[in-house]
Amino acid sequence: MTDGFLLSPGAGRRIEAAGMTLKVGAEHTPRWSMFEAEIPVGFDVGAHLHHEAEEIFYVLGGELDLLAFEPRLRTGGDWQTWESRTGAKVARGGPGSAMYVPAGCPHAFGNPGPGPARLLFLVAPSGHETYLREMGELIAAGPPAPDAVAALRLRYDIEQLTPLVPGRRADGAGVSPPAP
Repeated sequence: MTDGFLLSPGAGRRIEAAGMTLKVGAEHTPRWSMFEAEIPVGFDVGAHLHHEAEEIFYVLGGELDLLAFEPRLRTGGDWQTWESRTGAKVARGGPGSAMYVPAGCPHAFGNPGPGPARLLFLVAPSGHETYLREMGELIAAGPPAPDAVAALRLRYDIEQLTPLVPGRRADGAGVSPPAP
């Protein structure tokens, strides 16, 4: 039997390119990874899905626009306008809001502002930190080629449905682009 551990506030392994701190990952368990993330104003991860992974997002501070449903029609543009077959629409979540994303479910989040948002992010199985590290390496070498990003995302079970737009606010207005 292995002992657990306690992390102090702010502890964990920082993944700068992602604006995340890894709290628990593959080195601890094969079941899931847990991150604390700061989402800058304007960041829009774009709608995407994972065929195998499940995710949980818990908003700690600020607000995020959240989507976790199959839309009536998948359009390649703005996920903000998507609506489910049952009439569900993108929701704005503040502190205490949680979003569960089962495998195969399209999902997205974006920060409409006015300030940064913080969230607790869990993904199962573990290992998402490896994807984030590799993405950081691509970014560190300069603006990454779109085909390199697409190949990396595909290797990690990420099917991008709408563009990841690091410099677009979730409400569509332009801002200076932070690193994805």
